[in-house]
Amino acid sequence: MRTTVAALALALGAFSPSAMALSPDSPPDKIGVMVSILPLAYFAEGVGKGMVEVSVMVPPGGNPHTYEPTPLQLGRLSRAKLYVKVGSGIEFELAWMDKLAALNRSMKICDASKGIALREMEGRRGHGGGAHGQEGEGHDHGAHHGMDPHVWLSPANAAVIVKNIRDALAEADPAHASAYAANARALTAELEQLDGELRRTLAPVRGGTFIVFHPGWGYFAARYGLTQAPIEIGGKEPTGKELAAVVTRARKLGSKTVFASPEFSRKAAEVIAREIGGRVLLIDALAKDYPDNLRRVAAAIAGEAR
Repeated sequence: MRTTVAALALALGAFSPSAMALSPDSPPDKIGVMVSILPLAYFAEGVGKGMVEVSVMVPPGGNPHTYEPTPLQLGRLSRAKLYVKVGSGIEFELAWMDKLAALNRSMKICDASKGIALREMEGRRGHGGGAHGQEGEGHDHGAHHGMDPHVWLSPANAAVIVKNIRDALAEADPAHASAYAANARALTAELEQLDGELRRTLAPVRGGTFIVFHPGWGYFAARYGLTQAPIEIGGKEPTGKELAAVVTRARKLGSKTVFASPEFSRKAAEVIAREIGGRVLLIDALAKDYPDNLRRVAAAIAGEAR
């Protein structure tokens, strides 16, 4: 059972001025920024550079569908001036955002997905997924029920996230607003360059399909004219019948690679890989080095999409 906010506040002294003053890990000349996931840390550090101290809630290898923050993280949260949430319906934020905000009521909250059009989550019972995310019920993401929360995986969306972080930092720290604006322009230019690189890498397989366990790559696929065929259906492990349907589809496509995520079980992906005489390859939606990660993913899909 999750620890209550009241108990956490008492244990951490979250509202104690002395606790804030004794912080050993937040330099006094830097803005304390908390983010939910690693890609947001990349964007926040790119906009804030040496003016921010960024901490991440869901660590490397953590699953944002199930992760619970540690006391150390909550202690850092109590000293943060800004929290950058994804805002698109990831389970971690649905479960914890109200509690986190209550632990530090003076902390500003930036909705990183503000201005981004959400897509439907791919996959529904009895269907193997559809083109560009127009299928199915998907996960229950609360206020965004049925919508895909993985907005950051399109560089075009990432540019919107950068703008939102720029504005939030400028509001939290007006003295450095011009520096945040300049950093955001430079980072946006890098994202535009990355988008062009990915488009060129994936152009030969445009219109193709790739097999993936968790349907988290819908924004990426749509950006580059691809279709992801998910194994996981409606947020649940596939039934035997659904596994057989994915195997049949993979054979028809001539696929030899099943893409899986580090934070999810690979059992179903390995079953399908054995059936098609192929392999399982991990691709990480939550890697911090955003450009390098998407280049690796694009290269892998370019060699596999059919």
